[in-house]
Amino acid sequence: MSNRISQLFNIQYPIVSGGMVWCSGSRLASAVSNAGGLGLLGAGSMHYSVLAEHIAKCKAATDKPFGVNVPLLYPEIDKIMHLIVESGVKIVFTSAGNPATWTSFLKEHGITVVHVVSNTKFACKAAEAGVDAIVAEGFEAGGHNGREETTTMALIPHVRKVVDIPLIAAGGIASGQAMLAALALGAEGVQIGSLFAATEESSAHQAFKERIVQAKEGDTMLMMKKTVPVRLLKGAFFELIKEAEARGADANELKEILGKGRAKQGIFDGDMDAGELEIGQVSAVIDAIRPVAEVMTQLIQEFETARESIVHGFR
Repeated sequence: MSNRISQLFNIQYPIVSGGMVWCSGSRLASAVSNAGGLGLLGAGSMHYSVLAEHIAKCKAATDKPFGVNVPLLYPEIDKIMHLIVESGVKIVFTSAGNPATWTSFLKEHGITVVHVVSNTKFACKAAEAGVDAIVAEGFEAGGHNGREETTTMALIPHVRKVVDIPLIAAGGIASGQAMLAALALGAEGVQIGSLFAATEESSAHQAFKERIVQAKEGDTMLMMKKTVPVRLLKGAFFELIKEAEARGADANELKEILGKGRAKQGIFDGDMDAGELEIGQVSAVIDAIRPVAEVMTQLIQEFETARESIVHGFR
């Protein structure tokens, strides 16, 4: 399945796993890469020494390309970027910040740079900063999200109109059919989060994976728009935030309720009551915890079947 994305990363399939906090460790990243996609380590939940360990483990577990997702608001960003260079990582996805800050530095060291955006304004800024590709992430996605609430189906053609560099679709993609739809709209690859968060190789707690599988339609919602919008699974912490927002809590109070370590508490430690449970809308169609290799095989089979059915349907 050759196109600009698969060629850019030297991978078999234009499928990228999300660099998700507390989910995307070396087991998940290497498994996705070994199955023909591009696995990403999620540096957002890793301190310097932990990321160094996961990079080393990923190198030992795969001889295929892999990358690191780095939120640009990371408190140790300078140390992390130098670690990435010194470790020989060749692909970096950046998010949550200004791509102009680090893109030149990374590219000077021979690193392919991709930036995640949620609207056309930041897509243009990323292209101007010199990134090699863009991830356009729709409002369906889990975790931190755009304020505009633009869905993936609307966002991809918008972004495609304003930039001509390789484009990856993210948000609401958990099947080969959804992958085909994204490519039909102008994307050249997909980034998948929730589906991989629920795999056997994900570093998330088993209790969180089971909650993903149990999720039904309408069980997630975008919350905390006064601070940093985030899509959450409904539960005790969700209700705490919902009640605070309903009575008009300001950003400071919401930050106080959020505190520190809520995502780790839920996703990694398995506290389904007090933890912040970040996941996408598409969790409602995930019905099993499976190995990455099986997930990848099904994605490609579904993609090929859907493409053939459309071709034959129009004859």
